[in-house]
Amino acid sequence: MVAAKTEISRNVAAGQVPRGSAASDMNVGETERLLALLAGGYLFANGLRRGSTEGLTMALLGGSLLYRGWSGYCPLYGALGLSTATRHSPAAGVAAREGVKIVRSVTINRSAEELYRAWRDFERLPQFMSHLVSVHTEGDRSHWVARAPAGMTVEWDAEIVNDEPNRLIAWRSLEGSQVGTAGSVHFNSAPGGRGTEVQVTLKYDPPAGRLGSWLAWLFGQEPGLQVQADLRRFKQLMETGEAATVQGQPSGRW
Repeated sequence: MVAAKTEISRNVAAGQVPRGSAASDMNVGETERLLALLAGGYLFANGLRRGSTEGLTMALLGGSLLYRGWSGYCPLYGALGLSTATRHSPAAGVAAREGVKIVRSVTINRSAEELYRAWRDFERLPQFMSHLVSVHTEGDRSHWVARAPAGMTVEWDAEIVNDEPNRLIAWRSLEGSQVGTAGSVHFNSAPGGRGTEVQVTLKYDPPAGRLGSWLAWLFGQEPGLQVQADLRRFKQLMETGEAATVQGQPSGRW
């Protein structure tokens, strides 16, 4: 993978791009190109192996991704005036009009104080967030490692930007991270004294731009559904002391 990424960088730097796509016309970022090559190769090879109509469709889709990865140009991006070739700095999380936004909530029969205290211990988040491998904290800063499509991982450093005990925790990624992200979790009293509503808002700029979200769906990891499942496990942990299933461990005991 590293060799492939290095080869892409070398070709781009040397101006060795497919005919008809000058470097100035590139609108696909380097990481997105790499993932497009990986996904395209997987789909193309498996499509040809199947040999059916469905396989032909898969192979054609794989071929289009291979073209995107090799040329660095996406016709759809060109028509919409979009580009991931020049990326914003993730120092402030995610720019207002970029990335993917997810908002999910769950009502838990526990006090806001209990839920805030549990969530504030970031190192325990992988116990119910299946996409997280690990979180290491040092003061208001933390280092996150998460699962990505095709068995890869992404890492980023984050800092807390707003911390209101029993009400709100907000964070954003730091400059130099592999993924630009910002998020918050609110703890509000549920109507009728039914516990606390936990609302999570996540905004992130995937390593492959918006293509990354499509690839996640392709490999069965649609982010919105994933976050909702994580919240259900958090509810189970807080109300019963353990979650039904958490990837990578037999028990999610709090």
